[in-house]
Amino acid sequence: MRYLPLSEGDRAAMLAKIGAATIDDLFVDVPAPARLPAKIEGLADHASELAVERHLGSLAGRNMVAGQGPFFLGCGAYRHHIPASVDHLIQRGEFLTSYTPYQPEIAQGTLQVLFEFQTQVARLYDCDVANASMYDGSTACWEAIAMARRITRRGKAILSSGLHPHYVSVARTMARFTGDLLETMLPELTPEPDTMRLIEAVDGETSAVVVQYPDILGRIGDLSELAARVHAQGALLIAVVTEPVALGAIRSPGEMGADIVVGEGQSIGVGLNFGGPYVGLFACQERFVRQMPGRLAGETVDAEGKRGFVLTLSTREQHIRREKATSNICTNSGLCALAFSIHMTLLGEKGLRALAEMNHAGAVKAALRLSSIPGVELVNDSFFNEFTLNLATEARPVVRAMAEAGVLGGVSLGRLYPGAQTLANGLVVAVTETVTDEDVAALEQALTEALK
Repeated sequence: MRYLPLSEGDRAAMLAKIGAATIDDLFVDVPAPARLPAKIEGLADHASELAVERHLGSLAGRNMVAGQGPFFLGCGAYRHHIPASVDHLIQRGEFLTSYTPYQPEIAQGTLQVLFEFQTQVARLYDCDVANASMYDGSTACWEAIAMARRITRRGKAILSSGLHPHYVSVARTMARFTGDLLETMLPELTPEPDTMRLIEAVDGETSAVVVQYPDILGRIGDLSELAARVHAQGALLIAVVTEPVALGAIRSPGEMGADIVVGEGQSIGVGLNFGGPYVGLFACQERFVRQMPGRLAGETVDAEGKRGFVLTLSTREQHIRREKATSNICTNSGLCALAFSIHMTLLGEKGLRALAEMNHAGAVKAALRLSSIPGVELVNDSFFNEFTLNLATEARPVVRAMAEAGVLGGVSLGRLYPGAQTLANGLVVAVTETVTDEDVAALEQALTEALK
């Protein structure tokens, strides 16, 4: 729907209806110091629709976007090829316009999609049950921490230093209202994640240990020993997966003992979209299902014995008493969940493993080339499709120099951790199946020039 401004007659009629003489009368209760004393300097009063479109188009044209040049950005959002059939199917009217099924059993198609989505997520994470999606990975991470508090009746969560700082920020924001104590620290540019620190830190007051897998630096650790230690202390292990394609090549968190596995599903079926909307994945072991937030679609049979789908569990505040709700998240990312499910269906297990193999092979080749540049050190001993380079100088100016050369060469840790001098030289590089040998050569040249 386009915005159609009111005419002077429309405004006059509306003001007369509410007994106001002018628009300024609507703001009489706003204290004078809070009002602007004059018009904002440099802000035009009026422009035609055509002029606005041209201006905004010129601003948008200054962006470097995926597909316009070598692209190596990652850190929780990844550029993967999405088959055209995914977008074609999700734009069908019955999918594009559907919303939360408030009379769920009528919406059999929507429930079946959610059921299939849950099955795929549960198998991907190696958990017993998954819910019908959440907003995104960061909010799913917080919901897992809150869920662990309800289960253990403890209020202290230990966050790995390798957990994405944006996820940490979301958790801290929410913990202000719940009183949870969150313990974390900055990561170190070392080959191994902080698994041993977490093992030593967990105690009888800990509700959960939260670890990212692979972590923000791309490092991959074995979670088995950590899971055993966490369980011995009566706590839960929460694993966060920001790159689900990795699970086509490495062991799943559930297999190593994780109690709750959450993450971001954007990599599969959902474009980068300048940061959203994305889709949160959430799964757990069956014994915790009653404390799982969101909704759970289930399979059953009708009175005639035909296969059907129902809303088996819905523990959100719209369906039960507010004080009994596990979450106030009001809906799921339905269209993005559908895109995830369609892409995953097209891939199948064999296709996912092949895609993961392509990603890892390309990343290994790129890491070898880049680490041979003078002034560049590879931090990781192991990684999937993302690794960290320790440069001889601060990374942020290097990233800007590469961007000016037409190469989006990675994410500087100085941007993710502003003010942390120990991380200022870190550069995280992601290599997916969309990266060509020519792209890697361009990155190698741009990085070499930027370091001179």
